[in-house]
Order: sequence, then structure tokens, then C-alpha cells
Amino acid sequence: SSIFSDAGGFSWSTFRAPTAGRYRVRVKGYTIWVSGGGIDHWNYEGFGEAKTAYFYPTSRERPNIDEVWPGRRNEPIGVYAQSSGQSRPLGEFDFTPEPTVNELEVLLAANEVIQTDSMRLFRTRVNGSEEAYINPLAQDDGMPGVAFQWIEIEGPLANSDQGKGYRQLFGDLPLRRLSEGESGGVILQVPPRPGQAVGFGPRAARMQTVAVEVVSSRPREDAEHLLRDFMQRAYRAPVAETHIQRFLELFDQQMKLGHGFTQSLMASYTAVLSSPGFLYVQEEPGRLSDNALATRLALFLWNSPPDAELRAVASAGQLRNPAVLKAQTERLLNDQKSRRFIDAFTDYWLDLRKIDDTSPSTTLYNDYELDDPLKLAAMEETRLFVNELVRQDLPARNIIDSDFTFLNERLANHYAVPGVEGAKMRKVALPKNSVRGGLMTQASVLKVTANGTTTSPVVRGAWIMERILGFQAAPPPNVPSVEPDIRGAVTIRQQLEKHRADASCAACHRKIDPPGFALESFDVMGGWRDRYRAASEDAKPEPGVGLSGQRYMFHYALPVDAAGALPDGPSFQNVREFKQLMLQYREQTVAQNLVGQLLTFATGAPVGFKDRKSVDQILAGSRASGYGVRDLIHGIVQSDLFQIK
Repeated sequence: SSIFSDAGGFSWSTFRAPTAGRYRVRVKGYTIWVSGGGIDHWNYEGFGEAKTAYFYPTSRERPNIDEVWPGRRNEPIGVYAQSSGQSRPLGEFDFTPEPTVNELEVLLAANEVIQTDSMRLFRTRVNGSEEAYINPLAQDDGMPGVAFQWIEIEGPLANSDQGKGYRQLFGDLPLRRLSEGESGGVILQVPPRPGQAVGFGPRAARMQTVAVEVVSSRPREDAEHLLRDFMQRAYRAPVAETHIQRFLELFDQQMKLGHGFTQSLMASYTAVLSSPGFLYVQEEPGRLSDNALATRLALFLWNSPPDAELRAVASAGQLRNPAVLKAQTERLLNDQKSRRFIDAFTDYWLDLRKIDDTSPSTTLYNDYELDDPLKLAAMEETRLFVNELVRQDLPARNIIDSDFTFLNERLANHYAVPGVEGAKMRKVALPKNSVRGGLMTQASVLKVTANGTTTSPVVRGAWIMERILGFQAAPPPNVPSVEPDIRGAVTIRQQLEKHRADASCAACHRKIDPPGFALESFDVMGGWRDRYRAASEDAKPEPGVGLSGQRYMFHYALPVDAAGALPDGPSFQNVREFKQLMLQYREQTVAQNLVGQLLTFATGAPVGFKDRKSVDQILAGSRASGYGVRDLIHGIVQSDLFQIK
């Protein structure tokens, strides 16, 4: 058993994934309430086993570790894969006051370790010093915690694709194990018996290291057959005979050196995967061939080469048939691999790849410090939201405002949306007149458009102009930026008023600033605010304790003013009114920009003035669905902008 009343995360480092594959992770545990303690300063000290930790008060009696009661609520538990100091999320579930077994199937890379994390409980950076911490969740009679009873990891699991990789490389050729001292072959790690999974625990099966050789009675003929098939898939198109012979010569050279059939063929495969034909998309100018179109479509919607069915349709010369192309586009969008498109496109379009470029200030925003569960939920909200637009063919106007989003308990609390419990993300209907809805007021977007310490209407306004409306907003050279005053003496609006007094600056800022002003009611992590935060020695900090266990160091300064006016006249008082103006005046502009963003992502070529007619045709084809996002994707794939290099 392992009991935690803090949530720094625990790494089950006794287990390391022996090889890449799918694993089953089962965790048993429950929530607890630790008696006593109070809410004064809490210092870190370990008790008993290394996996047991408490935070106890320096000025009161320590908690009685024998007085551990059932928990008073569910606690979300995150599961991560950890390697070389880096963690990636695998899934989440909830511990309840009653012991439960929770199961996940996950993909692990070789040598990765499983880490579990009590996501709601406060975090600390314990360094062994006398530095005091405060548990913000502690009450006079104790504090919440969790108890991990055991973890069980099984894998790599057999599945319907078992052996598929071997068949792609060596077909139906048999495999034999080399005797001790016998040369050649390759080294593999395998379970001790065929199909036996490798588990975690004292009686678990262990991986074995063996030397094996692929058996071929006709090495040259088998190598040529296998290499031709491999290169056809790797090059995603018919392969010139000269290219095939070049890699066969490499096989012959390796065989003459005595490396054996397996090593020689693997050397040729490695050379193929290092060649330009595999590494680069090679498209001839003009209308794309069926094979080139298949590659472009698969890279667009799957972020991977075309599969066997798409290659077969292309090889038959049928893919450029509009009906066939539409059916294949639907098939790719309906496949689970289309989530790769969502992740890659939102990284590019919305800058989600920059989510970790900044961290919330430990002075002004230590209530967000170490809050990875909030950041991860914010990213997943945006990706699930965009996926829903595509899956349900929802109108592009939802980019501006929507009556739904995707939340879990942590993100719902951040948004002040009631009735959402647990770690699982789910579709949630937003309260009427909510400031949320659409992309612009999602926490992920609001974080990547802030620097962790301050927000700038200029930065956020330029982002909306470029990413949502499609207008470039590059600043003129040699013009210094306007930095918000973190002392709280003046607001950013007051500073910008002086900046805009210069006519050369005002021309751009009258377009850029209004969208940014509308978002000034959101802080660096997307939380709602009525006043700015500031830090100075002359003002008393706000009472409260951050998730890091440190008291707040900021005080509230001047009020936020989120009013503004669009360049063509209409004014707004807050973000709700700004959204309504955007829907009234900019709905088609938003759809047009989305088409441009998708086309640039799909083809690598920006949309220019000469492409305006084609873009208008794509929009016209989806106007009946309110510019449905799925319809827009179909229109793009069917267009000359997609099918011509």
C-alpha cells in the first residue's frame, strides 16, 4: 500500500517496458481522509516505506497516521509514461472512497516507466529544506489523500496485428533460433513462450534475448521480391527499376561480407528508409497522378502514408473519380487515425505546440504553478472541440461561439461551469450567456497568446486577426513593443492610448487592438478576471494559497476594461458582445480563413490572390450547411488547389 496526501506523482520505476508495444495497466486504490493537522504551515517528511508521504504542521500536532478514514469525495488519478525526465499522458480515471480496480490499455516505448499522479491534490517542490508549505485543501480535522494498493502491468499484448511487422519485412519465410556461438542473424527480445505477455511483479514472465535468422532457400530471389514490395510501399508509388537494382546491389555486398540473409536485407531496408524517395514528397508540377493524390490525401488526414486500400484505388487509376475520392476521404475521416490530423492541424493552426513555451509567473500566478492537469485538459478541450466540428460537420461559426465544449472537473472549475465531476473529458452544454464557447475563449488559446506574466491586447488581437480572420498583422520595423505594467500603476489600455497617438501606429492598432481588448477579461491561463494582478512591496498580498503550497504574493490592481469597437464602427462592451459582432459581420470571413488554413496545412502552399475563385467555389459548396467543417474538407480535396501541384 502507498498513501499520498500530496500529489507530486509516483514513478513505479521497478517496471520498465522491455519493448515497445501495447500494455494493460491495472491500478487498485481508494481515496482517504487523514485526521488531524489543521491548516497551518506544513513541512514534508517521509514515514515508513518510500512510497508513503505526508505533510504535517510545524505549529500543531502531526497527523496520526493510524487515523486514516475513507475519503469524502472521488479523486482524479492521471497515468503517465515517463522516460529521461519527460512525461506524456496515457489516460485518467477516478479513485472513489471504496477500493476499485481501474484499467487502461496504453502504448509504451521501450524503457518507459509508469507514473501515477493524484491530479487534484496540491503539488510541492520538496528539496529537503526547512521551507514551509501550506496545504490549501487541509481543514481543521485533516486533509484529503489517496491510497494506491497495487499496480499491475501486462504486456506487450498480443493483438490481430501480431506478426504484421515481420510479414511486411519477410513475408512467409520461417524464422529459426541460432545456436549458441552460431554467427549471423539479429538479436531480439521475446517472451519466454510464444504469445506469453510480460508482466510486472515477482511471478511475472521475463523477456529473453535470443539470436534469430530468417530462413531462405533462395536468398537472392526472396530478397528481390521482398525489396520490390517494400519499396513500393515506402515510395508510395511505382518504383524505377534502377532504384530497385541499386538497393539489391547493397544486399549482394552485405551477403558477400558474410552478414547473412537477415542482416543483409535489413541493411537494404535501412538504406531505403534513408533515401529521398521515402523521406520527401516528390510531386511533379501539374495535375497530380493518382498515386501522388493518394499520398497527399493520406498525409493530410492521417499524417501517414496511404494504406493498402488507398494504394490499390490509386494503382487502379480510380482515385481522381470525384465519387471515389469522396468515399475515400470519408473513410479516412472516419478512421481513428484521423485524430493525428486533428492534433497536427491544431498544433499548426492554433499554436498548441507552443503550450509549454511559457509558464505562469510564480509571483503573480502561483495558483497555476505545477498545475499540469489544467494545461493537459485545456489542450484536450481544443482538440476534442475541433474534432467535433469535423465529425459532426458543424458550421464554422462555432469557431467564434458555441453552446458546448469539452470539460473535465478541473477545467470546469476553472471555467466556473457547475456539475462536472471526475477526470474524464466529456461534451458539456454551456450555461446560457456563458463567456466560454468557441475557440477564442478556450484556456489553451488564451495561454499560448500570453507570456505567463502578462497579457497584451496587441498579441492576442494580432493572433485573432491572423488565425481566425486570416488578415496578416505584421508590425512595422524598428517600432518598440508595448509592455504591460506589472506593478499595476497603469493598465495596458492606458499605455496603448499613448502609443496610438502616433498616426503610423494607429493605422494598424485600430484593427488589431479591439479583438485583444475583448479578451482582456481572461488572464494568462484563461481564467476570468475583473481586475489585473500586480506585485509590489507597498501593497498587502491577497490571502490564499496556490497549488504549489505557497501563499499568494500578488494583489489586485486596476479594473479590466474589455470594451472596444470594430474598425468599421460597431462597438462592444465585453467578449459576449464582441462574439455577436463577429458572427454578424465576420461569419463568412471565418469560414474563408479556415479554408485557407486547411489548404496551407494540406499542400504546404499558402493561398494567394489568384486562388480566390477556387476558395469561393469551396465556400459556395458548403454554404447550405452553414460552412460545415467536414463539407469544407471535402470541397478542398475535390478542388484544383488540392489536386494540382
